[in-house]
Amino acid sequence: MPSSEIQVVLPDGSKKALPAGATGADLARAVGPGLAKAALAIRVNGEIRDLQRPLPDGATVAILTNKDPQALEVLRHSSAHALATAVRQIFPQAQIGFGPPIEDGFYYDFDIGRPFTPEDIEAIEKKMAEVTKADYPFTREEVSRAEAKKRFRDDPLKLERISDLADNEIISIYTDGPFVDLCRGPHVPSTGKIQHFKLLHAAGAYWRGDERRQMLQRIYGTAWFTKQDLDQYITRLEEARKRDHRVIGKQLDLFSIQEDIGPGLIVWHPNGAILNFELRRFIEDIILQRGYQLVYTPNVTREQLFLRSGHLPLYAANQFPAMAAGEGESEEVRYRVKPMNCPMHILIYASQQRSYRDLPIRLAEIANVYRNERSGTLHGMLRVRGLSMDDAHIFLREDQIEEEIFNMLDIVELVMGKTFGLQYRLDLATRPDKKLGTDAMWDVAEKALESALKRRGLQYKMDVGGGAFYGPKIDIKFNDAIGREWQGATIQLDYELPERFKLEYTGADNKPHRTVMLHRAIFGTLERFVGFLIEHFAGAFPLWLSPTQVRVLPIADGQMDAARAVHETLRQAGIRSHLDERSETLNYKIRDAETHKIPYMAVVGQREAEAKSVAVRGRGAGNKQVVMPVAEFVQKLKEEVHTRSLKPLI
Repeated sequence: MPSSEIQVVLPDGSKKALPAGATGADLARAVGPGLAKAALAIRVNGEIRDLQRPLPDGATVAILTNKDPQALEVLRHSSAHALATAVRQIFPQAQIGFGPPIEDGFYYDFDIGRPFTPEDIEAIEKKMAEVTKADYPFTREEVSRAEAKKRFRDDPLKLERISDLADNEIISIYTDGPFVDLCRGPHVPSTGKIQHFKLLHAAGAYWRGDERRQMLQRIYGTAWFTKQDLDQYITRLEEARKRDHRVIGKQLDLFSIQEDIGPGLIVWHPNGAILNFELRRFIEDIILQRGYQLVYTPNVTREQLFLRSGHLPLYAANQFPAMAAGEGESEEVRYRVKPMNCPMHILIYASQQRSYRDLPIRLAEIANVYRNERSGTLHGMLRVRGLSMDDAHIFLREDQIEEEIFNMLDIVELVMGKTFGLQYRLDLATRPDKKLGTDAMWDVAEKALESALKRRGLQYKMDVGGGAFYGPKIDIKFNDAIGREWQGATIQLDYELPERFKLEYTGADNKPHRTVMLHRAIFGTLERFVGFLIEHFAGAFPLWLSPTQVRVLPIADGQMDAARAVHETLRQAGIRSHLDERSETLNYKIRDAETHKIPYMAVVGQREAEAKSVAVRGRGAGNKQVVMPVAEFVQKLKEEVHTRSLKPLI
């Protein structure tokens, strides 16, 4: 005879007895009326569920309120459904795609036969407000496959999704007011819980991300628990738009993406090339001082190399198609542009006998690699097909792993923390579903990384399943000037590729031993890092990075010779100077220099010409002119460049 009572375990370890069939909402009421009112969802043995679902006996249960980050994701998922409810009321024949929560918001894909207009978005947002005010409850129903097909017989997108579901998969349907959707959930109790939201914009999106399929119209929105959070987010979005690297990149003539060359392939203009050059020189100087050796490898290689490494079977979708063999080679030979450098660096290591005394061997290369990213994911410099990676591979003994990771973390702190002043955090990413190697090998690699982080005394988060397919990794995430998080450096521990390539060193016992390998990048790619820097600094780069560091501005033609002498003195001192010889007013030249975010303007009038001095104006509103001898100006500039100061020294 079934028991009439169940018992659940609360987060503090206490137990609560409830009638059999009790739901999360019942549990919240049993704890207290305040919690019952605030409850939004429930976590059962780690899984987020609706409040209305029955609780299993013996489960560990937590009630989620607006103080829980996971509840915000539930709110946004429910907001996507409220959006779809509004769209269906205005466009009854709209076909419905997917509507997931995403970072800071949600989206939903629709097919209405045309793009949404700004007027459509405004009308949909008003209708969505009516949906939330109506306070429709979200109700969940489990149905058979046949019933699901019947319910969605007029929506081919949903029918296709149903056909993809596994035979043993539970099919659930959610209803809020007039809207019914195929969905796994969970959702907040009712649409009335969605109070602070904003529809942002619409954009085209291929069905299921496949450019060969139909184009749907995606509406993006955001939702928050408080009006203050919503207002702050909208303010951040407005600031982000001002900092858009594509807009500033064009304004400062840094880079372009040319139709005749191809999407996702960055053309570095002279100004942008200075950023590229300075960052390369900076990181290469750092690593050469720390025992790295520079190498250069071809951009193409025989396909067999990536088959041997295991990259091709697992990474084929992101590689460009194979090319025919070169003249004089067998017709069976195929070439690939390289998506990564590690197999070539492995061959350099394997080209000669190695002793335990030689290790670690650190091979570094800022190399061009190519990845066939989907066209819909490309985004300026932040998501590209041609990447310049500051890549390195370290070949070492097992007993050297921890010290080498510490050395890499020192470089991260020097670059990200001390030089760019960035706040960052660490993730430990573990084995993904698609991986090379045995679970035993992964156990050893994950334990080694975790041990290094703990011995270093660092805080980190777990990113379960986020590792590379050949090994776990430490990812560094940092925040920009307006609080957005970016992916930065990565450190990956690899036992698998040394095994595949039979990499060895001769130990102190005069016997062969298997080498271990670390993959690491500090910037990640120069394209993405420069895109980040543009947005982080809003184009106002520190002096050492600025394409033009000083503009020399003669007040009139009579001071042109003196201005030329200042310009030449700066150039001889290694300062990137530009002489503005245009027949424009001084105020116009100053405004133009500000527009182009030049760090310093050196104004040369008659008094300055006679005294061999300059009137220096720093970048930014409110900065006053400071008159100083040219020699002193040069010395201060050199000091600011040498120290890579984030703040002007003049």
